Amino acid sequence: MSIEKRNDLFHLDTLVNPIRVFACEPQPIVGEGLARVLGRSGDLEYIGSAPTARESLEAVRQCRPDILLVDQSGGLKVVFQFISDVRSTWADCRPVLWINEMAEVDCFRALQVGARGILKKTMPVDAVLECLRSVNSGNVWIEHSISEKAAGPERRLRLTPRERDIVHHVCGGLKNREIAVALSITPGTVKVHLMHIFEKTGVKDRFELAVHGRRMLGTVDSPVPPLRSEAISASAAPAE
Repeated sequence: MSIEKRNDLFHLDTLVNPIRVFACEPQPIVGEGLARVLGRSGDLEYIGSAPTARESLEAVRQCRPDILLVDQSGGLKVVFQFISDVRSTWADCRPVLWINEMAEVDCFRALQVGARGILKKTMPVDAVLECLRSVNSGNVWIEHSISEKAAGPERRLRLTPRERDIVHHVCGGLKNREIAVALSITPGTVKVHLMHIFEKTGVKDRFELAVHGRRMLGTVDSPVPPLRSEAISASAAPAE
């Protein structure tokens, strides 16, 4: 099939089955703005908003959106629990944390509990649309300015195949125990590989690796593979 034909089919699919977006957002004016922006996009559909986590969870259960924008004003503890509840309620829903400012460690915690994107409310419209489309395609999206220290592409070939596998899973927000199950190795082995990855790439921590790992691997547009069922059951255990 030609590239032109595939693009035509993709465009037709997005018109027939647009990406459905719901927002947990307490300010009605923000919801009105989202409705106008997404309504002009051609492939994104704004299906509504709710001001609280409880109401939003019920809406997720009933409407089953593809993307859920989650405002952080309810407090991080509430937001993290809400994201986890959303993933348990409708696994195909991809939460995007909709923030003003957030510490890097909290951004990574959000990925661990199930967020698939971290998006600042100050970002331009094009970046918002890019984020929603990327997350819907199975990617993890984090705005670059949250952490600007990236390892250059010249370091890409220094990683072993196993290290590349681990970077790929870290980009998906997996914990060490989940990575260990997915790769049939021990959590301790994952820790050793991560130490080597940090040394080779120059990234300072796990969060920065999650932010920049796909550019290191040259797989910016590749979705993270789903967890096997045994890895999901292992997620209740703390990361090594």
